[in-house]
Amino acid sequence: MDSIDRKILALLQIDATLSTSEIADKVGLSTTPCWRRIQNLEKDGIITARVALVDRNKINVPLDVFVAIKTNEHNFGWADEFARIVESFSEVVELYRMSGDIDYLMRVVVPDMAAYDRFYKNLISQVKLSDVSSSFAMERIKYTTALPLEYAIPKAH
Repeated sequence: MDSIDRKILALLQIDATLSTSEIADKVGLSTTPCWRRIQNLEKDGIITARVALVDRNKINVPLDVFVAIKTNEHNFGWADEFARIVESFSEVVELYRMSGDIDYLMRVVVPDMAAYDRFYKNLISQVKLSDVSSSFAMERIKYTTALPLEYAIPKAH
């Protein structure tokens, strides 16, 4: 990955609807080499998808809930079943297996507290957990889907 690839990625992370010609102009390439670079970034799995970001307030899911989960089950069977169950909940937009005091951390988006309560009851009815602790975000101070590109490893020539 060179500086031009990083510039292309930075532009696409901000606006994936830019045309190849617009990107080429901004990074100082002609259209065809720029298109080839984008194709290579996709082929190499660096660009994994191009998506639309949706205004959460306009679709009525303004509440972020961070759910810390502890379990006494530490085996592959339970972990696979837990992941399968969580995958079925559209409200869960992120799930991480953690080190430290909690086993899993998930981010849930819902319209309100009542919707979260329904989600919570549905979750605990389907999977055995030893502790669930929920924290409600009061304000989103920073949010981005753009990854930092300064750590990208240069291509070997």
